[in-house]
Amino acid sequence: MTRAVDNNSARDPDVCVITAALTGVLANRKQCPAIPYTPVEIAEEARRAYEAGATVVHLHARNDDGSPTFSPETFAAIKREIQARCPVILNFSTGTITNDVGDQARYLKESRPAIGALNMGTMNYSKYSRSQRRFVFDMVFPNTYEKIILLLEAMNEAGVKPELECFDAGHTHGIWPLLDMGVLRPPFQFSFIVGVLGGIPPTVESLQLQTKIMPPGHEWEVIGISHGHWRMLATALVLGGNIRTGLEDHLYLPSGEMAKSNGELVEVAARLCRDTGRKVASIEEARAILQVEAGR
Repeated sequence: MTRAVDNNSARDPDVCVITAALTGVLANRKQCPAIPYTPVEIAEEARRAYEAGATVVHLHARNDDGSPTFSPETFAAIKREIQARCPVILNFSTGTITNDVGDQARYLKESRPAIGALNMGTMNYSKYSRSQRRFVFDMVFPNTYEKIILLLEAMNEAGVKPELECFDAGHTHGIWPLLDMGVLRPPFQFSFIVGVLGGIPPTVESLQLQTKIMPPGHEWEVIGISHGHWRMLATALVLGGNIRTGLEDHLYLPSGEMAKSNGELVEVAARLCRDTGRKVASIEEARAILQVEAGR
Protein backbone atom coordinates (compact mmCIF):
# COMPACT_ATOMS: atom_id res chain seq x y z
CA MET A 1 0.00 0.00 0.00
CA THR A 2 1.21 3.49 -0.81
CA ARG A 3 2.26 5.30 2.36
CA ALA A 4 1.33 8.96 2.64
CA VAL A 5 3.45 11.68 4.14
CA ASP A 6 2.72 12.67 7.74
CA ASN A 7 0.64 15.81 7.24
CA ASN A 8 -0.01 16.71 10.85
CA SER A 9 3.10 15.86 12.84
CA ALA A 10 3.06 19.13 14.79
CA ARG A 11 -0.42 18.73 16.26
CA ASP A 12 -0.87 18.49 20.02
CA PRO A 13 -1.65 14.80 20.70
CA ASP A 14 -3.66 15.68 23.81
CA VAL A 15 -6.29 17.65 21.89
CA CYS A 16 -9.35 15.64 20.83
CA VAL A 17 -11.98 16.55 18.25
CA ILE A 18 -15.52 15.57 19.30
CA THR A 19 -18.08 14.96 16.55
CA ALA A 20 -21.82 14.71 17.21
CA ALA A 21 -23.92 12.55 14.86
CA LEU A 22 -27.28 14.17 15.40
CA THR A 23 -30.01 12.06 13.80
CA GLY A 24 -28.99 9.25 11.42
CA VAL A 25 -31.66 7.56 9.30
CA LEU A 26 -32.70 4.39 11.13
CA ALA A 27 -33.84 5.32 14.65
CA ASN A 28 -37.14 7.15 15.13
CA ARG A 29 -39.03 8.95 17.88
CA LYS A 30 -40.80 5.77 18.96
CA GLN A 31 -37.36 4.57 20.03
CA CYS A 32 -36.10 7.94 21.31
CA PRO A 33 -38.26 11.09 21.52
CA ALA A 34 -35.20 13.36 21.26
CA ILE A 35 -34.28 12.44 17.68
CA PRO A 36 -34.59 15.55 15.47
CA TYR A 37 -36.35 15.47 12.10
CA THR A 38 -36.76 18.99 10.66
CA PRO A 39 -33.94 21.40 9.74
CA VAL A 40 -34.82 23.62 12.72
CA GLU A 41 -34.85 20.66 15.12
CA ILE A 42 -31.53 19.39 13.74
CA ALA A 43 -30.03 22.88 14.06
CA GLU A 44 -31.16 23.18 17.66
CA GLU A 45 -29.50 19.84 18.40
CA ALA A 46 -26.34 21.08 16.67
CA ARG A 47 -26.36 24.12 18.95
CA ARG A 48 -26.77 21.94 22.05
CA ALA A 49 -23.95 19.66 20.89
CA TYR A 50 -21.66 22.62 20.17
CA GLU A 51 -22.34 24.20 23.55
CA ALA A 52 -21.47 20.87 25.21
CA GLY A 53 -18.11 20.60 23.41
CA ALA A 54 -18.66 19.19 19.90
CA THR A 55 -16.80 20.97 17.10
CA VAL A 56 -18.13 18.85 14.22
CA VAL A 57 -21.69 17.70 13.50
CA HIS A 58 -22.39 14.77 11.20
CA LEU A 59 -25.65 15.31 9.35
CA HIS A 60 -28.34 13.25 7.66
CA ALA A 61 -31.53 14.84 6.36
CA ARG A 62 -35.08 13.76 7.07
CA ASN A 63 -38.56 14.67 5.94
CA ASP A 64 -40.88 16.17 8.51
CA ASP A 65 -42.32 12.70 9.22
CA GLY A 66 -38.86 11.34 10.04
CA SER A 67 -38.29 9.40 6.83
CA PRO A 68 -34.86 9.88 5.21
CA THR A 69 -34.35 12.30 2.34
CA PHE A 70 -31.42 13.22 0.13
CA SER A 71 -33.00 16.46 -1.04
CA PRO A 72 -30.29 19.08 -1.72
CA GLU A 73 -32.79 21.75 -0.66
CA THR A 74 -33.21 20.08 2.74
CA PHE A 75 -29.46 19.85 3.27
CA ALA A 76 -29.16 23.52 2.33
CA ALA A 77 -31.87 24.39 4.86
CA ILE A 78 -30.07 22.39 7.57
CA LYS A 79 -26.82 24.22 6.84
CA ARG A 80 -28.55 27.59 6.91
CA GLU A 81 -30.32 26.90 10.21
CA ILE A 82 -27.16 25.59 11.91
CA GLN A 83 -25.00 28.47 10.77
CA ALA A 84 -27.56 30.90 12.19
CA ARG A 85 -27.03 29.32 15.62
CA CYS A 86 -23.38 28.26 16.01
CA PRO A 87 -20.02 28.00 14.19
CA VAL A 88 -19.76 24.20 14.32
CA ILE A 89 -18.03 22.39 11.41
CA LEU A 90 -20.45 20.63 9.06
CA ASN A 91 -20.04 17.02 7.93
CA PHE A 92 -22.67 15.81 5.42
CA SER A 93 -23.46 12.10 5.08
CA THR A 94 -23.44 10.66 1.56
CA GLY A 95 -24.50 7.14 2.53
CA THR A 96 -27.19 5.45 0.45
CA ILE A 97 -28.12 1.84 -0.30
CA THR A 98 -28.67 2.75 -3.96
CA ASN A 99 -25.97 3.29 -6.57
CA ASP A 100 -27.42 6.61 -7.69
CA VAL A 101 -25.48 9.39 -5.95
CA GLY A 102 -26.78 12.27 -8.06
CA ASP A 103 -28.46 14.02 -5.15
CA GLN A 104 -25.40 13.54 -2.96
CA ALA A 105 -23.10 15.04 -5.60
CA ARG A 106 -25.48 17.96 -5.99
CA TYR A 107 -25.74 18.87 -2.31
CA LEU A 108 -21.99 18.53 -1.88
CA LYS A 109 -21.41 20.98 -4.72
CA GLU A 110 -24.21 23.37 -3.79
CA SER A 111 -23.88 23.48 0.01
CA ARG A 112 -20.13 22.78 0.17
CA PRO A 113 -19.85 21.46 3.73
CA ALA A 114 -16.35 21.35 5.18
CA ILE A 115 -16.44 17.53 5.31
CA GLY A 116 -18.29 14.79 3.44
CA ALA A 117 -18.64 11.31 4.92
CA LEU A 118 -17.53 8.64 2.43
CA ASN A 119 -18.30 4.95 2.98
CA MET A 120 -15.29 2.95 1.87
CA GLY A 121 -16.65 -0.51 1.02
CA THR A 122 -19.56 -2.87 0.53
CA MET A 123 -20.77 -4.92 3.49
CA ASN A 124 -23.64 -6.79 5.10
CA TYR A 125 -25.46 -4.24 7.26
CA SER A 126 -27.66 -6.04 9.74
CA LYS A 127 -29.09 -5.90 13.24
CA TYR A 128 -29.87 -9.08 15.16
CA SER A 129 -32.12 -9.29 18.23
CA ARG A 130 -30.91 -11.89 20.71
CA SER A 131 -34.13 -11.67 22.71
CA GLN A 132 -36.27 -12.30 19.61
CA ARG A 133 -33.77 -14.58 17.87
CA ARG A 134 -34.32 -12.83 14.57
CA PHE A 135 -32.84 -10.10 12.39
CA VAL A 136 -34.43 -6.71 12.94
CA PHE A 137 -33.09 -5.73 9.53
CA ASP A 138 -30.75 -7.42 7.08
CA MET A 139 -29.42 -5.64 4.00
CA VAL A 140 -26.40 -5.19 1.80
CA PHE A 141 -24.81 -1.73 1.91
CA PRO A 142 -23.22 -1.41 -1.56
CA ASN A 143 -20.24 0.89 -1.95
CA THR A 144 -18.39 -0.08 -5.11
CA TYR A 145 -15.27 1.77 -6.23
CA GLU A 146 -17.32 3.30 -9.05
CA LYS A 147 -19.69 4.82 -6.50
CA ILE A 148 -16.85 5.95 -4.23
CA ILE A 149 -15.03 7.61 -7.13
CA LEU A 150 -18.16 9.52 -8.21
CA LEU A 151 -18.51 10.93 -4.70
CA LEU A 152 -14.78 11.68 -4.43
CA GLU A 153 -14.88 13.58 -7.71
CA ALA A 154 -17.81 15.67 -6.43
CA MET A 155 -15.94 16.35 -3.18
CA ASN A 156 -12.77 17.31 -5.01
CA GLU A 157 -14.69 19.67 -7.29
CA ALA A 158 -16.45 21.34 -4.33
CA GLY A 159 -13.40 21.49 -2.05
CA VAL A 160 -15.05 19.15 0.48
CA LYS A 161 -12.75 16.99 2.59
CA PRO A 162 -13.68 13.28 2.58
CA GLU A 163 -14.09 11.51 5.90
CA LEU A 164 -13.18 7.89 5.17
CA GLU A 165 -15.75 5.71 6.96
CA CYS A 166 -14.25 2.24 7.35
CA PHE A 167 -16.46 -0.52 8.77
CA ASP A 168 -13.80 -3.20 8.36
CA ALA A 169 -10.08 -3.66 7.86
CA GLY A 170 -10.50 -4.24 4.12
CA HIS A 171 -12.10 -0.82 3.78
CA THR A 172 -9.04 0.79 5.34
CA HIS A 173 -6.55 -1.19 3.27
CA GLY A 174 -8.64 -0.65 0.14
CA ILE A 175 -7.87 3.05 -0.23
CA TRP A 176 -4.64 2.35 -2.12
CA PRO A 177 -6.13 2.19 -5.66
CA LEU A 178 -7.77 5.57 -5.04
CA LEU A 179 -4.39 6.99 -4.02
CA ASP A 180 -2.77 5.47 -7.10
CA MET A 181 -5.44 7.05 -9.33
CA GLY A 182 -5.01 10.43 -7.64
CA VAL A 183 -8.70 10.83 -6.76
CA LEU A 184 -8.01 10.52 -3.03
CA ARG A 185 -5.49 13.02 -1.75
CA PRO A 186 -3.91 13.62 1.66
CA PRO A 187 -4.38 14.71 4.38
CA PHE A 188 -6.69 11.85 5.36
CA GLN A 189 -9.38 11.64 8.01
CA PHE A 190 -10.46 8.11 8.96
CA SER A 191 -13.51 7.02 10.91
CA PHE A 192 -13.42 3.48 12.22
CA ILE A 193 -16.97 2.23 12.76
CA VAL A 194 -17.21 -0.65 15.23
CA GLY A 195 -20.18 -2.62 16.47
CA VAL A 196 -22.18 -2.98 13.23
CA LEU A 197 -23.00 -6.60 12.43
CA GLY A 198 -21.12 -7.30 9.21
CA GLY A 199 -18.25 -5.02 10.19
CA ILE A 200 -15.31 -5.16 12.58
CA PRO A 201 -16.20 -5.94 16.22
CA PRO A 202 -16.05 -3.36 19.02
CA THR A 203 -12.75 -4.37 20.63
CA VAL A 204 -9.47 -2.72 21.53
CA GLU A 205 -7.74 -5.03 19.06
CA SER A 206 -9.99 -3.84 16.23
CA LEU A 207 -8.89 -0.24 16.68
CA GLN A 208 -5.26 -1.26 17.05
CA LEU A 209 -5.49 -3.18 13.77
CA GLN A 210 -7.15 -0.33 11.91
CA THR A 211 -4.60 2.22 13.09
CA LYS A 212 -1.78 -0.08 11.94
CA ILE A 213 -3.33 -0.49 8.47
CA MET A 214 -4.04 3.22 7.88
CA PRO A 215 -1.22 5.40 6.53
CA PRO A 216 0.71 6.87 9.47
CA GLY A 217 0.43 10.48 10.57
CA HIS A 218 -3.22 11.07 9.70
CA GLU A 219 -6.31 11.71 11.80
CA TRP A 220 -8.75 9.04 12.94
CA GLU A 221 -11.80 8.74 15.16
CA VAL A 222 -13.91 5.91 16.50
CA ILE A 223 -17.64 5.54 15.88
CA GLY A 224 -19.03 3.07 18.41
CA ILE A 225 -22.48 1.82 17.46
CA SER A 226 -24.95 0.78 20.17
CA HIS A 227 -23.63 -1.44 22.98
CA GLY A 228 -20.02 -0.76 23.81
CA HIS A 229 -20.29 2.85 22.62
CA TRP A 230 -18.75 4.41 25.72
CA ARG A 231 -16.06 1.74 26.10
CA MET A 232 -14.94 2.29 22.53
CA LEU A 233 -14.80 6.06 23.00
CA ALA A 234 -12.60 5.50 26.05
CA THR A 235 -10.42 3.14 24.00
CA ALA A 236 -9.94 5.72 21.24
CA LEU A 237 -9.07 8.40 23.77
CA VAL A 238 -6.35 6.19 25.27
CA LEU A 239 -5.00 5.27 21.82
CA GLY A 240 -4.85 8.92 20.73
CA GLY A 241 -7.84 9.12 18.41
CA ASN A 242 -10.76 11.51 18.11
CA ILE A 243 -14.28 10.47 19.12
CA ARG A 244 -17.88 10.64 17.88
CA THR A 245 -21.09 10.38 19.85
CA GLY A 246 -24.72 11.31 19.24
CA LEU A 247 -28.18 9.87 18.80
CA GLU A 248 -27.26 8.28 15.48
CA ASP A 249 -24.77 6.05 17.27
CA HIS A 250 -26.26 5.40 20.71
CA LEU A 251 -29.40 6.45 22.57
CA TYR A 252 -28.25 5.96 26.16
CA LEU A 253 -26.07 7.64 28.75
CA PRO A 254 -23.56 5.45 30.62
CA SER A 255 -26.08 5.17 33.47
CA GLY A 256 -28.50 3.38 31.13
CA GLU A 257 -30.87 6.35 31.05
CA MET A 258 -32.07 7.40 27.60
CA ALA A 259 -30.49 10.66 26.46
CA LYS A 260 -32.77 13.68 26.22
CA SER A 261 -30.58 15.42 23.62
CA ASN A 262 -27.36 15.13 21.67
CA GLY A 263 -25.98 17.71 24.05
CA GLU A 264 -26.28 15.28 26.96
CA LEU A 265 -24.25 12.68 25.08
CA VAL A 266 -21.58 15.23 24.14
CA GLU A 267 -21.33 16.39 27.76
CA VAL A 268 -20.43 12.83 28.78
CA ALA A 269 -17.95 12.48 25.88
CA ALA A 270 -16.26 15.77 26.83
CA ARG A 271 -16.02 14.70 30.46
CA LEU A 272 -14.59 11.34 29.42
CA CYS A 273 -12.07 13.18 27.28
CA ARG A 274 -10.90 15.29 30.20
CA ASP A 275 -10.92 12.33 32.60
CA THR A 276 -8.42 10.49 30.36
CA GLY A 277 -6.08 13.47 30.32
CA ARG A 278 -7.10 14.73 26.89
CA LYS A 279 -8.35 18.22 26.00
CA VAL A 280 -11.54 19.07 24.09
CA ALA A 281 -10.68 20.86 20.85
CA SER A 282 -11.95 24.35 20.14
CA ILE A 283 -13.37 25.19 16.71
CA GLU A 284 -10.05 26.73 15.68
CA GLU A 285 -8.10 23.71 16.94
CA ALA A 286 -10.48 21.29 15.21
CA ARG A 287 -10.11 23.12 11.89
CA ALA A 288 -6.33 22.97 12.20
CA ILE A 289 -6.30 19.29 13.22
CA LEU A 290 -8.70 18.20 10.46
CA GLN A 291 -7.19 20.70 8.02
CA VAL A 292 -10.44 22.15 6.76
CA GLU A 293 -10.98 25.71 5.62
CA ALA A 294 -12.46 28.38 7.85
CA GLY A 295 -15.73 29.91 6.72
CA ARG A 296 -17.17 26.67 5.34
